[in-house]
Amino acid sequence: MESNDRYYRRRAVEERMAAQRAMTEQARTWHAKLAADFAERAGMSSLGASA
Repeated sequence: MESNDRYYRRRAVEERMAAQRAMTEQARTWHAKLAADFAERAGMSSLGASA
């Protein structure tokens, strides 16, 4: 089973790629926000695992 950290990192990458492919500025902004949210969660889950 995939760990939370790995899932969040994978989703961040997928959303960054979706932002690059987005046709409209609104879609680009939304995907970039999701990418940042997932990246933040990945960072938080790795901090929790090391604590």
